[in-house]
Amino acid sequence: MVPDHGGRLNRAAARYGIPRADWLDLSTGINPRPWPVPAVPESVWQRLPETDDGLDAVARRWSGAPDTAGCLPVAGTQAAIQALPRLRGPGRVGVPEPGYAEHAWWWRQAGHTVVAVGHDDVDRWIGELDVLVWIHPNNPTGLVVDAERLRSWHRTLAARGGWLVLDEAFVDADPGRSLVPSAGPDGLVVLRSVGKFFGLAGLRGGLAFGPDGLCRALGERLGPWAVSHPARWIMARALADAAWQAEARGWLARAADELDTVLVRHGLEPAGGTALFRYCPHAEAAAVQERLARRGILVRRFQDPPALRFGLPPDSAGLARLDDALGGRD
Repeated sequence: MVPDHGGRLNRAAARYGIPRADWLDLSTGINPRPWPVPAVPESVWQRLPETDDGLDAVARRWSGAPDTAGCLPVAGTQAAIQALPRLRGPGRVGVPEPGYAEHAWWWRQAGHTVVAVGHDDVDRWIGELDVLVWIHPNNPTGLVVDAERLRSWHRTLAARGGWLVLDEAFVDADPGRSLVPSAGPDGLVVLRSVGKFFGLAGLRGGLAFGPDGLCRALGERLGPWAVSHPARWIMARALADAAWQAEARGWLARAADELDTVLVRHGLEPAGGTALFRYCPHAEAAAVQERLARRGILVRRFQDPPALRFGLPPDSAGLARLDDALGGRD
């Protein structure tokens, strides 16, 4: 079955008979206060993208990538997630459980054997894997792993030609945890997103860092002009805006704390998360999701174990609306 995702407002609006504009969408884990996109010059729309436009240098400064690492802009990390499995022969691939379902789906589509690996079971499995895909921090649980442990997994896999693929889509609120500064050696691939922290999911922008040869092969598979000229132009400016990034981290931390207060008040104790979302295991997750949806609030539900993921409301009015809905007040 094709993986399901949050953010499907049209479907929710049709099902519940609530106009799209009236929804509070907390299902995606995307920053509700996005980087302010300036007007894109007409000339950017009129010309094909070029790889020597300066985006590479900006991305390296932003991420801490060394000169020895490849740096490939991609049309969202999803593009790399779909293409990477076809750059090596079928093997045994570990993916986190729970975790972003697209990873397992695309490795299976490419003929690999996928093994679901729990957060505490990696060391038991690592010797039997050709590839370990690790979501860091995890989506949806927010769990993180010490950087030295990640490097140990990489060394074990690389010693026999394996890969450690790190999905760091949610790392930007705490960028010191990123392994991009360690990229370059064989067997380590790190994916970064411009959709989550920057709140620009519709841009379809991301970056892949890794061995230079592997990044070139990935670029060849994705083909020319894989990232549009407007997307590259916007990415370069967003990544260079260090002042906005620092301010956003402060707001996200405060907003996440305020969300915690509301969730705990209604018996939804977060068991994990990031500054962009909170993960709440709950035996009645389906009922809570349904109750919120009937009030025009969309949250993400997971079945095994039953849990809910809450993204951040954009403002105090949105937080109050969630508080009222969880309390059963219209």
